[in-house]
Amino acid sequence: MIRSVISISLLLLVTLLCVSANSQAVDEDRDKPLPVGRLYDEAKFYYNQLQNNAKLSSSRDNWLKGTRNFRRIYLSNPRSEVAPSCLFILGRIYGEMHERFQNGLDLDESITYFKEVTKLFPQHRLADDSLWALGQLYLDKKNNPQQSAYYLSEIVTNYPNGDMHPDAENLLKVLSLEHDIALPKIMISSSRDNKLNYVLPVKYWSSNNYTRVVIMASGPVNYKEILLEETENIPRRLYIDFKKSYIEPQYRSPVPIEDGLLKRIRTGQFSPDTVRVVLDIESIGSYKIYSLPDPFRVVIDVRGEKFAKETPTPISTARTDKKPENQLEVESQNNVVVLRDNKKVAVTVKPSSEPAKIEAVPEVKPLSLAQQLGLGVKKIVLDPGHGGKDPGAMAFGLKEKDIVLDVAKRLAPVLKKELGCEVVLTRKDDTFISLEERTAIANTNNADLFISLHLNAHTSTKVRGLETYYLNLTTNAEAMRVAARENATSTHQMSELQDILSDIMKNSKIDESSRLAQQVHNTILTEADKRGFADIKNLGVKQAPFYVLIGAQMPAILIELAFLSNEKDVDNLKNHAFLEMLTKEIGEGIRTYINNTTAQL
Repeated sequence: MIRSVISISLLLLVTLLCVSANSQAVDEDRDKPLPVGRLYDEAKFYYNQLQNNAKLSSSRDNWLKGTRNFRRIYLSNPRSEVAPSCLFILGRIYGEMHERFQNGLDLDESITYFKEVTKLFPQHRLADDSLWALGQLYLDKKNNPQQSAYYLSEIVTNYPNGDMHPDAENLLKVLSLEHDIALPKIMISSSRDNKLNYVLPVKYWSSNNYTRVVIMASGPVNYKEILLEETENIPRRLYIDFKKSYIEPQYRSPVPIEDGLLKRIRTGQFSPDTVRVVLDIESIGSYKIYSLPDPFRVVIDVRGEKFAKETPTPISTARTDKKPENQLEVESQNNVVVLRDNKKVAVTVKPSSEPAKIEAVPEVKPLSLAQQLGLGVKKIVLDPGHGGKDPGAMAFGLKEKDIVLDVAKRLAPVLKKELGCEVVLTRKDDTFISLEERTAIANTNNADLFISLHLNAHTSTKVRGLETYYLNLTTNAEAMRVAARENATSTHQMSELQDILSDIMKNSKIDESSRLAQQVHNTILTEADKRGFADIKNLGVKQAPFYVLIGAQMPAILIELAFLSNEKDVDNLKNHAFLEMLTKEIGEGIRTYINNTTAQL
């Protein structure tokens, strides 16, 4: 009996000890913190309830409870993998609280938490999402598009592969359009196909009946032009749209012009990816538009109605569509401005009209156009090539830009004295002037002749001599090489350019320019032989597509006086007597041309 009692007592004691031990184990498990992942899931579950349960979400205290859930997780585990997500969701919760309860403090808290994500976890996948949220909040809630653009620019600059990158780019374009905010440089002229091209500030030259506008871009751009007819008291306007392009805000203000054919230029960001240039012109008679490479630019030549009547040229563009000559071309579809890779066969351009020959009296020469119209030469523009940052050819310690400026300054007084005409230099010192500006100077000055002075160069030091050019298409390889060097482009592009120039060339004064080139060239060689410079090699009169001659409204030539790469030619250029002979005979050649081709009054 006693044994039984003892056994039962021992059994009860063991049972009590086991129960006590198990109870202690349960209490210890309850004191252990839950895993951070489980706490995060529970916090997200409550957040989802706030979003979907109308009764729960109606109380701001319940939303504050939701913020405490995520804040507690972050503060206890600031380096855990869910830490960035906790901060990001805190930003979202406070943003939604501001939307519901319109408490300004909630908006500030939202912004603070999104900033913390980008500051503490810049490499996390939510960093660009936080920047996007900041951009939205500053734009929509703070009404601060400039600060919004700052955070969006951070996305496109630092997170090119982030999921918010496309949206940030698109919104930045809209902000740039609507608020004149500059785009980040990474969005402009990048090698990536979806980047925009810079359109640079427009340059122009204008007179009473002629205007030349040059629009440069950072790369080849597709463009189209539209001519708007006069409506009520608004004159005709010509505008050009540049696709996938961008112009900086500081260049978007209208440019008023006090005199000349061109009254105003307006350049603006017409759409997020289109730049529009509008030319407000008093009276458009005709216009031509063409593009040139390296650097890419679009050249627009506009003539007034009075000039157009004197020179009956229909409005035309670079299009090849055939239309009646008396029909105005209002719109041209997307000009292809990128030079194509396939080689082109040169187009032979004949003079638009040839003087009729009098067969009965063969000794009488046909009258030139100048003779028929009774025109004289009252103004000559001399163009010393290169200048400033563009030295031209260099060899033997000499620079092309210095020598041709010296020749031009020598030649100007000779022409004034011998011909009694006004002489204008495109540059009088070591200044860089673009090729398009040089021609524009001649046109806006209503010059009767345009003479561009240059020196040649060749890879072979044996090549030397004098050659004279006028604007035309050519298949001559050497002429193409010289044109490419003077145009600062490649021979490949020069061959392609001829297709673009074929329309432009139809109304150029090719015949008169050819006469002038031949006369000046022959006069120099004849006198050089008499003056003891018989070793000058005659390389002939040639034709080539020189940019500096394109669009000239008068007979225009380009003289390559010598080769700076040849030692004998350089010796001549250093000889004062040779330079005096050059200037005298260029003047004599021009005089002979005038006497032979203009009416004797």
